[in-house]
Amino acid sequence: MRASLLDQLPLMPASIDHRHAQELAVISAVLDQLPESVRLVHEDLCWRGTKRIDPTKGRDGMAAEQVLRVTLLKQMTGFSYERLAFHLSDSNTYRIFCRFSFGERSLKKARLQKNVKRVKAETWEAINKMVLLRAKEFDIEHGEKVRTDCTVVESNIHHPTDNSLLWDCVRVLVRIMGKAKQEFGVAFTDHSRRAKRRSMKISNAKSFKQRKPLYRDLLKITDKTIRHAERVATQIETVVPQSIAQIALLDSLAADLKQFIALANQVVLQAERRVVRGESVPASEKIVSIFEPHTDIIAKSGHDPEYGHKLCLSTGPSGLIVDLVVEQGNPSDSTLAVKTIARLKSLFGKAPRQTSFDGGFASRANLTHIKALGVQDVAFNKRCGLDITDMVESKIVYRALSAFRSGIEGTISFLKRSFHLARCMWRGFASFKAYAHAAALACNLLIVARHLLPAPS
Repeated sequence: MRASLLDQLPLMPASIDHRHAQELAVISAVLDQLPESVRLVHEDLCWRGTKRIDPTKGRDGMAAEQVLRVTLLKQMTGFSYERLAFHLSDSNTYRIFCRFSFGERSLKKARLQKNVKRVKAETWEAINKMVLLRAKEFDIEHGEKVRTDCTVVESNIHHPTDNSLLWDCVRVLVRIMGKAKQEFGVAFTDHSRRAKRRSMKISNAKSFKQRKPLYRDLLKITDKTIRHAERVATQIETVVPQSIAQIALLDSLAADLKQFIALANQVVLQAERRVVRGESVPASEKIVSIFEPHTDIIAKSGHDPEYGHKLCLSTGPSGLIVDLVVEQGNPSDSTLAVKTIARLKSLFGKAPRQTSFDGGFASRANLTHIKALGVQDVAFNKRCGLDITDMVESKIVYRALSAFRSGIEGTISFLKRSFHLARCMWRGFASFKAYAHAAALACNLLIVARHLLPAPS
């Protein structure tokens, strides 16, 4: 029978027999077994900056349980906050997973973002450790055999060049001073059009001889803009606010001017050193973005430099991420090996029986220290003068561990593709770390769910 029109739609939505819904149900059950995770998230939500808020006062906000589950859902789907708000209103499966009642009002994207960003990286890391210990109870991962490698996660910045950074400084300072002029009548001279033209001409110049005089003019314009910004910062300190809103705006303008003036001075200095004086500026002294100043330059021989942060991560045979650290700077891989094993020993109560590393981690000192921590077999992908018998008991074990190590590349790819860890979209280093650990937690929960569910037919 096939009708033209339905007489009446069902009052309640039908249950969904879909693999994704089944995975979310298992993840939900695992989270229910970790009540301490909700307490940790709730503690973060009770802080606004350095001030603790009484959770029993004020209007109702998102529950800690909802914030935890919404963040995991966002990392698993890669939705923007706007699309996440839509799907939380539209999808019964997602509403059930995130513990929103049938008649509960849908959330706005700003409210979702505000709550998710309050949870610290240390909290996501602590919850991930709970999940790993739960996976040990489920007989999924015991930490007996691990592999370690490093990868780079990009910051959300444009490709840095000296002229683009100088133009960024001018346009941002002019924008802030424009707000001060509009609200409080503080005068300044706008050089942004001239700065933009110089930046574009530098980009289109065919030789350094053509670029150098253009750079000198752009540096002069940027310096003038900084001096104007310093005067505006001094003038707004004398403004008498007429309302609470003006007090907040003055504080915001003063903080923004202070931050970007300092960054602009740093950009001008490094551009003068590089372009005018012809110096080679060390990577540790460079700034590659005034919006994400924490960004590191990660250079590998034979590869173009990357702009973000190095992640050192370890996985087990189950595919679970048993350790993840967001590094600052560009430390050599060889300095990270012993620290990784020490963290794993602290987590599981004993050192792994077997470990496998990429060649960059290899050194005799690392081998000695790792063996001293209780590891039986240590395989470096490149031996770097080490005998196989010093690392492992036989060539067969070495070949097996070398093959096992290559599997971490698949996990890194899985993280970057499915949990959107190729580029961090959150601002600030603290949020960068939170984003990475939240992605790792979502990945681990999904892997646990897939181990617990029967294989799809």
